[in-house]
Amino acid sequence: MTVTERTRRTRWVAGSAVALAVLFAGAATVASARDDGRDGGAGQHTAASAPRTPSADSADAGFARDMAVHHQQAVEMSFIVRDRTKDEDVRRLAYDIANTQANQRGMLLGWLDLWELPKVAAGQEPMAWMDGQHAGHDGHDMGDMDGTDDMAGTAAGSGYRAHDGSLMPGMATRTELGRLREASGKQAGILYLQLMTDHHKGGIDMARGCASLCTVKAEKRLAQGMVEAQQSELDAMAKMLAERGAAPRS
Repeated sequence: MTVTERTRRTRWVAGSAVALAVLFAGAATVASARDDGRDGGAGQHTAASAPRTPSADSADAGFARDMAVHHQQAVEMSFIVRDRTKDEDVRRLAYDIANTQANQRGMLLGWLDLWELPKVAAGQEPMAWMDGQHAGHDGHDMGDMDGTDDMAGTAAGSGYRAHDGSLMPGMATRTELGRLREASGKQAGILYLQLMTDHHKGGIDMARGCASLCTVKAEKRLAQGMVEAQQSELDAMAKMLAERGAAPRS
């Protein structure tokens, strides 16, 4: 089989891939919720071991809502770069990120459904569940990182100022997404790696918050897994940027 034929076979079927990821995530969500309700020794459901349903303003619900939004943008950026570069290493990474985060997003939204909680909390700022913990990169306010001043509010508990469509730490602005859509070739790959590096840093801070504050065991496990997986991807992206004569933006 030629390299071209191999490449064709590994090309994305984006819609079906994400649909399958969300489908499997739903099944995993139900399974994990059931596991959290089992008695560890006998494997039996009991009143004492049944999982507590989180409240709408809990860290569990807040993390599920906010990380679902955060993940959705990572999936969007991955789909954009797929069509803007032929760099197979970047495309492969983007494929992995899109599928992983679509899967996790399905789990988070599935939990909200199981808990019968809204996916959007009216009147509640993003990150309010962080309960005063700062979620900016390395303790710094990122509100002005692209020079825009159109503040749309402050994400409670993070010190982060929402601006230009960036609602939470690490999220790309509308301006940056526009630049990614217009870039091509090597520059598109580099910009994607830089934006995704920022995105992962913000996501890791949020996941650490849930690992500390959330009470649902399955969600805490998912959050800790996000920290470890995204840190590994951060290391890989730093290496990829260096190989392309570039570096992370911050």
